[in-house]
Amino acid sequence: MIPLDAFDLKILGALQDDGRLTNQELAEQAGLSASQCSRRRMRLEEEKIIAGYHADLSSEALGFGVIAFIQVGLATHSPDNSKRFRALVNRIDEIQEAYSLTGDADYVLKAVLRDLKGLSNLVNDVLMPHQSVAHVRSSIVLDRLKESSKLPLKDLKAG
Repeated sequence: MIPLDAFDLKILGALQDDGRLTNQELAEQAGLSASQCSRRRMRLEEEKIIAGYHADLSSEALGFGVIAFIQVGLATHSPDNSKRFRALVNRIDEIQEAYSLTGDADYVLKAVLRDLKGLSNLVNDVLMPHQSVAHVRSSIVLDRLKESSKLPLKDLKAG
């Protein structure tokens, strides 16, 4: 990790809150000149600390009414089987996140779907028939208590 000072942390915090800030607005929030702020932002982008910019779309407004967490156990724990499963997961747009785990399940997947029929299709027609999968257990989200992609920058020490 590259060393970050208080100005870098202010820039990162402001961009986490609003990635559409102009350089002038960002400079004012960070307490820097526009040129200093621009150089720092470019360095943070080059160092991949700022990984990108994107629009935050509303799943509900677009008709994606079901969020499910799907636990998957693999049929065998060979490198080839894991590779096949990873390839499958990367082909499925409905799967937003996928994690390899310790414990009972080998993987947990977060999927966003239009309805329960979509979840049924994903589980019964895509995941279960796949040669790498032994068992699947899904849980449907009833209520989202918190959703954030913000990192806890306050936990970082300016260096």
